[in-house]
This record gives sequence, C-alpha cells and structure tokens, in this order.
Amino acid sequence: MSTISIIGAGAMAAAIAGLAAKAGHSVEVINRDAAKARVLAEQVGTGATTGTFGADPAGDIVVLAVLYAAVLDVVKQYGDKLAGKLLIDITNPVAADLASFVTPGDSFGAQEIARVAPADAVIVKAFNTLFSHVLAAGSFQGSPLDVFIAGNDAQAKARVAVFIESLGLRPLDIGLLPMAQTLEHVCLLSLGLLAHSIKHTNFSIGVSLPGTAHP
Repeated sequence: MSTISIIGAGAMAAAIAGLAAKAGHSVEVINRDAAKARVLAEQVGTGATTGTFGADPAGDIVVLAVLYAAVLDVVKQYGDKLAGKLLIDITNPVAADLASFVTPGDSFGAQEIARVAPADAVIVKAFNTLFSHVLAAGSFQGSPLDVFIAGNDAQAKARVAVFIESLGLRPLDIGLLPMAQTLEHVCLLSLGLLAHSIKHTNFSIGVSLPGTAHP
C-alpha cells in the first residue's frame, strides 16, 4: 500500500482519508491549522499521522483537498516540496452564483494548478464529482461509486486508478488533463440538479454499463 498525504481537513479530506486508512494505506493529514489536522487524524485512526504544513509531504501521492479559493496559494507555498509528486486535484472553481467559474474563460481549475506547481509535478483530476458524504459511504445502493479521472500522464493515471480501486471505487479515465474542465462542469451539473430537480445531495453521477450490476 501507499503513503497518501492529504492537504486539508474538511469533509472531502475526511472522506478520502477514512477510505484510504480502511484500505490499508498510510495516511498523513496536513492543514494550516495543526489542531484541525490532529483532530482528523485521530478521527481516521489506524495509524494516521499529521504533517507540518509547508514541509515535505510524506506521500508520493498528495491529495489537494482544500477549496479552490485556497489551492493556488497552497501549491505556491509548497513550491519545490511538491516536485516529483503526483498531485490529485479534487477542487471545483465554482463561483458564488453556483452556475459559473472563477477561472479565466480560457482556462480551468486543474490547469491553473498545473501552472503554479513545479514542472515535474504531475496533476490528475479526480473525486471532484462526488459529494463528500456519498464518497465517505464508499458505495451507493450496494454498487461502487464511479470516480472520473483526467490527466496527461498515463502512468500517473494508472497509479491513481489503482488507488481508487483499493478504496472499493471504480475509476473511469476520461482522457487528458483538458478534460478536467468537463469534470468541473459535472460539478455544476450536480449543483443544478440539487437546486432544480433532486433537491438533496444523496445521489452520485455514474455510468451504467450493459451486463453489469452497476446502476
């Protein structure tokens, strides 16, 4: 199993950390507020540790589990300490109107992160289409949740896919990193469904394949 460093201590960080620890990974929780990191590590249990914000992450896989409003500053602050790391971007650069983005019109969240990350860090988009409490449950109506991934590095995506499978989830590769913009639009789709159709967050967006039990 791997060592997974998770920067953040919110609901998504807790969901991923909990699943990772249950799957046997070593989990390092990092947050600007060290007390919040300790609380989450204690909540996760099973040997989860805390790291010092801004110091070298212990894991080769680093999950950026902070709000998009903070993620660029976080990546800039870490600087070369993220060199050579596989960064999983779970953020959604959604504007306050919940119907548009805060990113430049010709860009998207994952690309903005790639621009400020070290040149040899590898960015893979994943987990951004799931609500935290649905993800924390690990499955939906008895079937694995779908986790869509996008990235330019095939080897990195394969590593992320193995990690996702180890959590009991189903990875679905949708292509190169520019497809992360499509995944960020899926977040808007979920918010639109929440506001206008479904009226609650107890749902997940996935793919039904003929001949399988997956919903």
